[in-house]
Amino acid sequence: MKFSPWPQGQKLVHLDLKGAPPRIEYLHKLIDLFSRLGADGLLVEYEDMFPYEGELSLLQATAHPAYSREEVLCIQDVARSRGLEVIPLVQTFGHMEFVLKHKSLWGLREVGHCLGTLNPHKEQSVSLVMEMLRQVVELHPGLHTLHIGADEVYLLGEGEESKHWLASSGHTVEQLFLSHVTRVAKAIKEMWPQLNIVMWDDMMREMSHDTLKASGLVGLVQPMLWDYNPDLDVDKAVSLLEKYCHAGLPDLWAASSFKGSTSVHTSVTSTQRHVDNHLQWLKVAAAVSPGVRLQGIALTGWQKYDHLSVLCELMPVALPSLAACLKAINHGQFNPEDHIKVMESLGISSVEVEAMERTSEGESLFPGRKLAELIVDLTSLLNSEDLRYYENSMVVRGWLTPYHRQRKIVNPLMTMQIQSHATMLLTLLKQKVEAVREEMLRLYPDSTAQEWIGQHVEPVVAPLQRITQDIGECLLEMMPQTCLPSSVQQ
Repeated sequence: MKFSPWPQGQKLVHLDLKGAPPRIEYLHKLIDLFSRLGADGLLVEYEDMFPYEGELSLLQATAHPAYSREEVLCIQDVARSRGLEVIPLVQTFGHMEFVLKHKSLWGLREVGHCLGTLNPHKEQSVSLVMEMLRQVVELHPGLHTLHIGADEVYLLGEGEESKHWLASSGHTVEQLFLSHVTRVAKAIKEMWPQLNIVMWDDMMREMSHDTLKASGLVGLVQPMLWDYNPDLDVDKAVSLLEKYCHAGLPDLWAASSFKGSTSVHTSVTSTQRHVDNHLQWLKVAAAVSPGVRLQGIALTGWQKYDHLSVLCELMPVALPSLAACLKAINHGQFNPEDHIKVMESLGISSVEVEAMERTSEGESLFPGRKLAELIVDLTSLLNSEDLRYYENSMVVRGWLTPYHRQRKIVNPLMTMQIQSHATMLLTLLKQKVEAVREEMLRLYPDSTAQEWIGQHVEPVVAPLQRITQDIGECLLEMMPQTCLPSSVQQ
């Protein structure tokens, strides 16, 4: 079905750096590709990769070095040379995990067990946020637009100070949220009056028209409505945008997704799922009234659901999806001809990364292609019945149950067959893991390779390793030393 292309505003590619931060050389290649694929801006969520200084230096990553000041400026220079505007995203209320995890800042949490939500009643909270913003803005000379986050402010209102505040007549959690965001937005406008301020919309979705209109945010912020569902409810999204517009917030953004929103632990991206999400957004853009001034759409590429969760898909496996999604919103559809154009633009045989054929060509059209192919190959093995459900195989359940292992009474003939097969799988897996690790280190810091392997490989390998170890111990009790396999002999 043909829709109108995305009608107006910018097309931003979201760089979520809270996990798997690319090496700077690889990041430059990605920026160049984003431009060639049709993007015209970057929404950069630095988190702990920003080179915070002074008292905020503790916010910098420790598993790997944060980007230097020179590298942050270089990112902007490279983006600018490709026609891309850089818009930094700095969380100022929710998802403050990378800040509030530090012991010296525990006292600024809304509640002790929620690392993400800032206590809005403390002056130090506002001072902290404004200093973070100051350092980011000053390292982005010529900045036009700033995103202040403010999504998923979990457990707001449950802290003791909030409960006391809410006990006053007429005070609500909605007003508590709005008062903090308004205070931050006003402070930003006082310091940098030229800045456009963008914020996530989810905390305002249930608010009434009158509450929004009286919030103090009118004329201060531009809400960004996010929905990553391939079955996005078009009527609901249009209704929300119209509500914000009629409440005095006509400058609005959309946020779609090209990766990182399927599940918290997905390792390989499904292009069609994300293309469908963008086609739904095109329906939304076509249905809103002329009063809604769409400023653009951010194609989000989440790397983690939050600072402390596991890694979502790495960027290389998601580039076909990004290319397809940008093609869809620029062309208003994604038909077979569009498929072909995306495949040609990246030099691939399918827009689904799992179906790409291996080639011996270089990476000039697809930076990170080799890693994408290796991850797909390894993931296929990790998800195979042979490997993932090895302990449930008939032979293991028949001859090597926990009962057998505890008592070290086994049938050597059968268990030696189990051990031989398990060892073969472990050897094959080791070879593929080492290939992934070697290639990943070219594009990402060592900590990313460790995290990815620890997340995806070790939980699958551990049962196999336990089986081979238990078999060795059992065989020592069941066979003469001279008959033991070489891998078991002491």
